Amino acid sequence: MARLAQTAGLTDVQQEILKTVREFVDKEIIPVATELEHRDEYPQQIVDGLKELGLFGLMIPEEYGGLGESLLTYALCVEEIARGWMSVSGIINTHFIVAYMLKQHGTQEQKDYFLPRMAAGETRGAFSMSEPALGSDVSAITSKAVKDGEEYVLNGQKMWLTNGGTSSLVAVLVRSDEGHPEGTAPHKSMTTFLVEKEPGFGEVRPGLTIPGKIDKMGYKGVDTTELIMDGLRIPANRVLGGVTGRGFYQMMDGVEVGRVNVAARGCGVAQRAFELGVSYAQQRHTFGKAIAQHQAIQFKLAEMATKVEAAHAMMVNAARKKDSGERNDLEAGMAKYLASEYCKEVVEDAFRIHGGYGFSKEYEIERLYREAPMLLIGEGTAEIQKMIIGRRLLEEYRFQG
Repeated sequence: MARLAQTAGLTDVQQEILKTVREFVDKEIIPVATELEHRDEYPQQIVDGLKELGLFGLMIPEEYGGLGESLLTYALCVEEIARGWMSVSGIINTHFIVAYMLKQHGTQEQKDYFLPRMAAGETRGAFSMSEPALGSDVSAITSKAVKDGEEYVLNGQKMWLTNGGTSSLVAVLVRSDEGHPEGTAPHKSMTTFLVEKEPGFGEVRPGLTIPGKIDKMGYKGVDTTELIMDGLRIPANRVLGGVTGRGFYQMMDGVEVGRVNVAARGCGVAQRAFELGVSYAQQRHTFGKAIAQHQAIQFKLAEMATKVEAAHAMMVNAARKKDSGERNDLEAGMAKYLASEYCKEVVEDAFRIHGGYGFSKEYEIERLYREAPMLLIGEGTAEIQKMIIGRRLLEEYRFQG
């Protein structure tokens, strides 16, 4: 086990889970990740392996067939998986945000129906907030649900669904003005619908189309898609929590978990970049000695290692805060912001250490260089995190004049 990014105070069970995941990553993910990524191929064999390990049920309570583990355990597993291939952690993350939202906000019937299937990895989750005309401005959502008898009819276009094709359950946030008078604040007139569908592309149920995969610079293998609703009929018992108008709060609660996850991904990718950089620096020779012996490279390694350590500490703190039942939006925002920025910087330094070889698709660092930018955007851009952090700081340090 490496010196960096250690976590104090873990139980024997947590340590055993992490050891198992790390071994899986080293044996089953790292050797094939770059080849699969270059082909943009869904890692079915890896996903099947994670399913066998029980990872799809990691945070789902034991009464529903899961392992009932903490957000910290989950985040540390994500860190390990992202160290192998970030796309795989994306497949798990969307699943867990939906499972977490169901656990926290679902009706008893919804929990009983979905969570055992999700714990077994039979039902795979995805969630959808963003739309083509908006990014992080969730309040500007235009997709709409209108009540029709015992059903709702959903219309609109959603964007950037991770797992959009492979999932069989999508939590979709739409506007629902029913019971909310004109002039109600946008965030109080949104509802989360639990939409079941067939995996795949095209019309996956009447009124619901997943057009196909969006071609991306990095973050390949996992499918990122649009979702088009045209007269999609959803029964009233598939409103998350059974009551309309609570969707914004439910989604934001899920996204707090997601932000810890993105921080963990940043930590994992940065760790792998450091490993590659420190290893290559000891193998590559210039001017009669390994480049690791040049002060310029040692300075880079020192900065990279410090960033890896700092990001990991902040991510662990944010996870532990959520696990304790405290509000963690400030800590999650800080961890996500710092880890994604540091990840980009550590990857770039490892890329520079590799010199011309870093530009070659033969070397793993080329893949990491294309993956890191996604973390600057996913689950809210760096700018959005800074807005959240700034507002929360002003709440905490309100001037008493």
